[in-house]
Amino acid sequence: MHITSTNNARIKNVVRLSNNRRHREDLQQTVVEGSREVRRCLDAGIIPAEIYICPELVAAEDQDLVERLNSQFSIRNSQPAARPPQLATVAPDIFAKIAVREESGGILLVIPYTPTDLAQLPLSALPFLVVVEGAEKPGNVGAILRTADAAGVDGLILCSGGTDLHNPNVIRASLGTRFTVPVAEASIDEVIGWLRHHQITSIAATPDAMVRYTAVDLSGPVAIITGSEAHGLSQKWLHAADRQVTIPMYGVADSLNLATSTALMLYEVVRQRSGIAK
Repeated sequence: MHITSTNNARIKNVVRLSNNRRHREDLQQTVVEGSREVRRCLDAGIIPAEIYICPELVAAEDQDLVERLNSQFSIRNSQPAARPPQLATVAPDIFAKIAVREESGGILLVIPYTPTDLAQLPLSALPFLVVVEGAEKPGNVGAILRTADAAGVDGLILCSGGTDLHNPNVIRASLGTRFTVPVAEASIDEVIGWLRHHQITSIAATPDAMVRYTAVDLSGPVAIITGSEAHGLSQKWLHAADRQVTIPMYGVADSLNLATSTALMLYEVVRQRSGIAK
């Protein structure tokens, strides 16, 4: 199928999925764009519901990805009981309509929601988690996912609402690590109980703490807890956390960007676990 009209019902639906959280939740679907993001999505075993390709915009180095999509999800290669993804080519102006950002590489997927149940979050023998309360900006959540992937974190937990983990901008800002880092969403009470059940020490980052983040033992089972960009951590988290730590500030600013402060905390865990002397 080749689509040339912006009035096409499928095109309108993709635009709504990109821009409307309620529509995503109603359909339990979201959008993935960009060749790197699409590759990591497919590598994670996710089967798209719809595939859109703009041949004129696909770079030479990504032709193998187009071939992969065509071969893996062709009707003849689908399982008898499985419904194959709907694959369509689109004109450049149509792709510009459905792409969240420019320079998306000419490939876009509509995929089903992935599970975010806390009970399904896998744990290693030495658990290492990051919990973010009330994150407001998709770009920050995406950046935290990139850091979590690089630092070898077991999983990311979002609590108290905030940014939708299925927001296409989270996926894009994460460079596809949204599909490599296990994620969960739960209430504060659920997360606190779950961490205590698994005997995981919770470390809350707050500007008001008296102890530096480098002065606390982070080598055991640990969850780094960071708060929203505007309000920081709630009193409930500050009271429930096993330890409170601060990142020293020497300028006029009283706090760091959420993604930056979280990255510092996560890599302090990496540093301590690597055996490097303090």
